[in-house]
Amino acid sequence: MSDRDAAFADYFAARSDAMRGTAYLLCGDWHRAEDLVQSAFVKLYLVWNRVSRHEVLDNYVRQILIRTFLDERRRGWWRRERVGGDNVEPAAPSDSPETRLVLLRALASVAPRQRAVLVLRYWEDLSIEDVAALLDCSPGTVKSQAARGLDTLRGLLATTHSGIEMGK
Repeated sequence: MSDRDAAFADYFAARSDAMRGTAYLLCGDWHRAEDLVQSAFVKLYLVWNRVSRHEVLDNYVRQILIRTFLDERRRGWWRRERVGGDNVEPAAPSDSPETRLVLLRALASVAPRQRAVLVLRYWEDLSIEDVAALLDCSPGTVKSQAARGLDTLRGLLATTHSGIEMGK
């Protein structure tokens, strides 16, 4: 194995699980998340020799992951592969483990770009400026997409369970 391949394999081993978690929050399906992460890392491997700043690889891979997710949503791939309805089951009490599933289902109902902003801001804990750079938009767009996404989540959660509070 060459040094190039070894360095890539080390990076993949260290970061693929975290990227898989982010991908799952974007798409709501572990199998699809695996595919998104695989696509992102394949794209990274193709340019691995040209990547000179390895300290910013996480942001670069996140950007590839988000763009891959958004591109596939635009093409309609998810519509062909999606099984079942969009019905959200009533939420369990907020102290139960089912609360997480309710939140994930609600997140899956948020528009893809807004979902990407919410995942990057509140799951990945990135700054507004970092999210704007990753999504190639202005900080104002990130703020408005986050606000709209949170409003959508609040509305969805209010209809399924009044006990879950989303911070304002």
